[in-house]
Amino acid sequence: MRARWLILVVALATSAALVAGCGVDLSGGGSTTSTEPQMNFQPRENVRDGGSLTTAIDEVSPQWNTFHADGSAYTQTLWRWYNPMLAYFAPDGEYSFNRDYLTDVQTDLVDGNTRVTYTINPKARYNDGTPIDWRAFVNTWLTNRGVDPNYVVSSSDGYNQIASVTRGVDDRQAVVRFNGVWAWPNGLFNMLVHPKVNTPDLFNKAYLQAPHNEWGAGPYIVSSYDVHAGIVVFARNPKWWGKPGKLDRRVFRQMEDVASINAFSNGELDAIGVSTKDSRARVLTMPKVDIRTSATPQKALMVVNLDADILGDRRVREALLRGVDRETLARIRFTGLNYSEPLPGSLVMYPFQPGYTDNVTPSITYDQVKARALLDEAGWRPEDGEIRRKDGKELKLTLPLLGDSPVITNVARALQAMLKQIGINLDLVVRPSSDFSRVIINKEFDVFLMGFSSGDPYGMAYFCQVWCKGSQLNKAGAGSTELDAEIARVAAIADPAEQIKAGNLLERKAFAQYSDLPLFNGPQMVAVKHGLANYGAGLFYVGPVEDVGWQK
Repeated sequence: MRARWLILVVALATSAALVAGCGVDLSGGGSTTSTEPQMNFQPRENVRDGGSLTTAIDEVSPQWNTFHADGSAYTQTLWRWYNPMLAYFAPDGEYSFNRDYLTDVQTDLVDGNTRVTYTINPKARYNDGTPIDWRAFVNTWLTNRGVDPNYVVSSSDGYNQIASVTRGVDDRQAVVRFNGVWAWPNGLFNMLVHPKVNTPDLFNKAYLQAPHNEWGAGPYIVSSYDVHAGIVVFARNPKWWGKPGKLDRRVFRQMEDVASINAFSNGELDAIGVSTKDSRARVLTMPKVDIRTSATPQKALMVVNLDADILGDRRVREALLRGVDRETLARIRFTGLNYSEPLPGSLVMYPFQPGYTDNVTPSITYDQVKARALLDEAGWRPEDGEIRRKDGKELKLTLPLLGDSPVITNVARALQAMLKQIGINLDLVVRPSSDFSRVIINKEFDVFLMGFSSGDPYGMAYFCQVWCKGSQLNKAGAGSTELDAEIARVAAIADPAEQIKAGNLLERKAFAQYSDLPLFNGPQMVAVKHGLANYGAGLFYVGPVEDVGWQK
């Protein structure tokens, strides 16, 4: 599972908390630094049958195919409720396979090449009756390996290292052989592409505004999807062979930030992210509400569009990023939360993970004097006012501001004021959260505040997805063939610890392109109605959706 885009409001509400360490104290008191999950974990026998769970979602993405480049974190959230999920992850990132789909997974080394053998549960089949067998693994590999550019995939990392996928002892066994050693095999084939989705046209277009229950499998199906209202309802799947879902209905409603907190207050929603001062204070006064807090693997960042004329100049980009006081933005972000963290230094690793290093500050530090000098050198000079001009053109950049979160608005306005001090006019354009996919896909921005969400703990496995020039996640458009070649060399390192070391050094070079700037991570704080089980703040946790429900 790869990194996915998020609207920044979600990165604010459900982003990763850090262990204690040096950083800015933003609270005036103690700090929230726990990375322990708070999910109210309950065995199935303690969860009652029936009931519904309704939560808000910032966008129901038009693209329902989670493997597609235009699929967002919201696509993946919905996908997990009605499609095969072959892997589970404990909060600390420990992998286990889902026995409803797999009866065994064996990894070994044969002639210097990694081999993974998946033995498939004979009961497993798609809703249209197609067996889940080795052919599904073949199709997942063929669509995601990056050989055919007509398949617009989110990432080919890992799949492009596979030499073959073949039938094992029978149709219910898939044998995956890599070219050499692949350090992160547990990050692949955790979800599958249905064998019938076997052409670029189907892969790219079939899921547009269409969930396709028949190509899914699992404890739930999409019972209704209101495109205009942005409401998705899941109900139990009568064709599911495993333990039935505890919930009668699982509902997602597209809502803006302010509307969602009002809906939670009115009892229309059962859970909501509350990682801001105002939202947290509001729910603290409500009866029978629990606030669950932990770290979670998401990060907020600023993306610079290199395709914009002004930003094609490296000196302007460097000046722009050196004009950003990240400590001040973090202070605004975390006001009132009794929380502190070190400034993030990577887009692939988290400070609470082994091997993490700060790869940002060797290239990017807050330095207004240097920023002004770079803009002078690039020919952008202040004339009659504070804003710089060149050849009669104002140094103006556009930043779309999605949704109505007061915290995001305050962060953006602070950024606007910082950049004005070095002579850049940052124009904030307010748009609804539902425009997120449009803004990202069409690159309708000069500068954009967004989030990354990690689907598993193997961040270094997706280095190329974040930094390769042709990657669909790389919305800055940075990169080069030389950097891509270095990334490929790092990916070939067999030992995970050594690969992380080499990747850290390489990411320092990547940040020197001045295209992306991590801003903060933050705590995940989720307010839930009392008694909601197996749901909340879970770090890397991915578990059985059929066990989510209301405690007896």
